[in-house]
Amino acid sequence: MQKPYIICHMTMSLDGKVTGEFLRRAEHPKVSEIYYQINRDYKADAYACGRVTMQESFAGEWYPNLSAFAPLENKMDYMVDDLTGFYAVAFDPHGRLGWKSNRIIDIDKDPGYDQAQIIEVLTHQADSRYLSYLQSVGIPYIFAGEDEIDVAEALMKLKTYFGIEHLLLEGGSIINGAFQRAGVIDELSLVVDPVVGAANDKPLFTQAVLENYKLVDTRNYDSILWLNYKVSR
Repeated sequence: MQKPYIICHMTMSLDGKVTGEFLRRAEHPKVSEIYYQINRDYKADAYACGRVTMQESFAGEWYPNLSAFAPLENKMDYMVDDLTGFYAVAFDPHGRLGWKSNRIIDIDKDPGYDQAQIIEVLTHQADSRYLSYLQSVGIPYIFAGEDEIDVAEALMKLKTYFGIEHLLLEGGSIINGAFQRAGVIDELSLVVDPVVGAANDKPLFTQAVLENYKLVDTRNYDSILWLNYKVSR
C-alpha cells in the first residue's frame, strides 16, 4: 500500500483513555509539555485529527453560511498551487469544520502545529456548497469514500498529491480506530499520564482489532512515561 509512515502519537491515562476529565487536571500541563516536545522531535510532514479533535483544538464552533456559496456540479479533488510541505489533515467526512484561514493558527505558536496548511479529507456526502466555501478560503480537499472515510484511499492521495512521508495521527478515538482497523499504523507514541480515567472517557481506539506491537523505547519523566511501540507484522 502506498502511504505515509503513520505514528499514532497520543496522551493516555493508565487505563488506556485518551479523552476525558483527566486532561483537565491541574497536573496535566506537565504531561502536555512532554507530549508537544515529542511531537516536535518527530519533525513529521503532517499531523492528522478527526473532526471533533480538530474542532476542539483548532477550528472552533464557527461555521460558514453555506447559502452564500454556489453548489459545485462535480465533486472532484481540489488542489492549490502554493503547497507548503507542512500539513494539518482534517478527517471531516461530512464537511462540518469551519475554517477562517487555510493555515492553522495556534495561540501558543507551537512549531509542531502553527501555520500548518490545512487539508480536508471528505466523503462524497459533503455538501457541494461546502466545497465552494473551501475553495474560497484556499483549502485543498480530497475525497476518500462514499459514506465513510476510506483510510487507504486517503493515505494514498496524501502521499501522492502532497508528498507526505511521515504523518502523526493524533486522535481522537474514532479516527484512531479507523486507522487501526485498516492496518496502517506503523508506530505508537504514548505519553502516559499517571492517572486512571473516568468510566465515560474514550479509549485509544474504538472498535479495535487484534494487532501485535513490540516495545522499542521508553523514557521516564518523573512518573510520566513515554512508551514507543512498533507494529509486529
